[in-house]
Amino acid sequence: MLWIETLKFQEDGLIPVIAQDWKTGEILMFAFSNREALLHTIQTGHLTYWSRSRKKMWEKGESSGNVQEVKKIYTDCDHDVLLVKIEQIGNAACHTGKRSCFFNELSNDVWKDVGVQVFDPEKIYGEK
Repeated sequence: MLWIETLKFQEDGLIPVIAQDWKTGEILMFAFSNREALLHTIQTGHLTYWSRSRKKMWEKGESSGNVQEVKKIYTDCDHDVLLVKIEQIGNAACHTGKRSCFFNELSNDVWKDVGVQVFDPEKIYGEK
C-alpha cells in the first residue's frame, strides 16, 4: 500500500498540515493539503498546500520566494494530521511578512503582536 493511501483525508479531501522549523522546533504555519499537493511536495521537496479560499494548489513561496524545504514528514497516530519539518528559506513563513503565522499572544485578555517582521508584504504581494 502506498504511504498516501494510509492517510485519512477529511470529507473535503483535505488533511491538516503543521509546518515546523526542523532546527528550532518553532511552529511556523498551519494549513491544509490534498493528495495532489502532497504528491507535488514529494516530487519537488517544497511544501505545497491547498488554498481553501482560492481553491487551488500553491507551493509555499511561489510569490514571495520564501519556500519551505521539506526535511521530514510525520503523521499522527490516527493518520489524519501531518507534521512537516521544514527549512524556511527566506526566513518568513507568514504572508504578513512575519517569521511565523503564530505571532498573536494572549496577554491580559488582549491579543498582542509579538511577531518578528521579516519583510513588507505590500512590496512582495502589492496592496490588498
